[in-house]
Amino acid sequence: MKMRGMSKDTPQQATGSVILTKERGIVMEMKLVQVAFLMGMGLTVVGCGGESGEGPIVPPPPAPAEYAGKHVPADWWADAAKVEEGRKLYIGETNPDVNCASCHGKDGKPVKAGARDFRNGERMKLYSDSVWFWRISEGVQNTKMKAWKSKLSEEDRWKLVLFERNFALAGKAWNEEKKQWADAGNIAVASADKK
Repeated sequence: MKMRGMSKDTPQQATGSVILTKERGIVMEMKLVQVAFLMGMGLTVVGCGGESGEGPIVPPPPAPAEYAGKHVPADWWADAAKVEEGRKLYIGETNPDVNCASCHGKDGKPVKAGARDFRNGERMKLYSDSVWFWRISEGVQNTKMKAWKSKLSEEDRWKLVLFERNFALAGKAWNEEKKQWADAGNIAVASADKK
């Protein structure tokens, strides 16, 4: 670099070059840090941002034939003991190998990117009890949601459906005739924070 009014060998020029290079390097470093920070924030918002991180609300695929005809036993919807057993399964108290809250959060708000937000009533009302049961049993392809049927009995998987629906659909039961969630009367609701 040649600076006006100075010979190329003067200490000022050498010092000036070092300073310019250092300043440019610091400015570049600062810009890189800013860009990395903004990208990280964007990924955080997308990964953990609830509805925006889950994409558009669309109906899930129907349950396959082996699950389509299965439903929560009718007398379970108002059974506080079954809901409480579901809560214990959900938080890993019953079976330490199974802890739904480690991804979906104790309050149904995901704590890991990609986990379904159980508090989103608009999305969750699209899941019949049989679809929900199927997803717990077989997992969800191309996601981190794995199959739990090898670790949980059929009865325990239904207890999870009972408990998980409370985050967005408390007081509702699946009405197979109407193909929608409907008021279930006086249903006990357990909280995952309860101990």
